[in-house]
Amino acid sequence: MGPNIRKVFTPAFKAKVALEATKGVETTGQLASRFSVHPTQIGVWKQRLLNGIERIFSDREKIDKEKDRKFVDELYQQIGKQKIEIDWLKKKVGLLE
Repeated sequence: MGPNIRKVFTPAFKAKVALEATKGVETTGQLASRFSVHPTQIGVWKQRLLNGIERIFSDREKIDKEKDRKFVDELYQQIGKQKIEIDWLKKKVGLLE
């Protein structure tokens, strides 16, 4: 027997099959035959599509900007703390000289 070769499907193909499954025009078995994919796999792709559909309509850019702003604020705080430490260390070194 030869080794089992896994089929690798593109995201576009998965989306196409999942969309067809959500239409409900054909049964999962019919779609499986038409696209040469196991029916269980079609169910998984359909569920992933339905679970992730909210993200398509969310304001992703706004969320990313907010995360970036928080990150920059944290970096500025860290820089401020380090500047205070450096100034303190410079004073201590100055006292030792």
